[in-house]
Amino acid sequence: MAAVTPAAAIDRARALLLAEGFSEIGQGTRGESFYFGLPGGEGQLRVANHARTPKQRLKHPEVVASLVVTGPLSEAALRERLDATLRDFRARQGQPTMAIRPS
Repeated sequence: MAAVTPAAAIDRARALLLAEGFSEIGQGTRGESFYFGLPGGEGQLRVANHARTPKQRLKHPEVVASLVVTGPLSEAALRERLDATLRDFRARQGQPTMAIRPS
């Protein structure tokens, strides 16, 4: 499958997270960052087209994992990176780690 733009990859990641039971709980002021949480859970997972600065990390410790998409990605590469982000998110919350379900 051909690589898709960063914006399309972020949209796909958002859809995959929603399918995994996450809820979108916020957006950055410029619409380039999206924040997700699990019902009844603590901590947020961030999907964005840029990395956070050290100042942002200090200001928002509730964001425990981030998927940053800065260039074109294939579906396989996106799923691989999202799996790694989910493992990180779950590990920081003491949850079992597992891969996203294929669609």
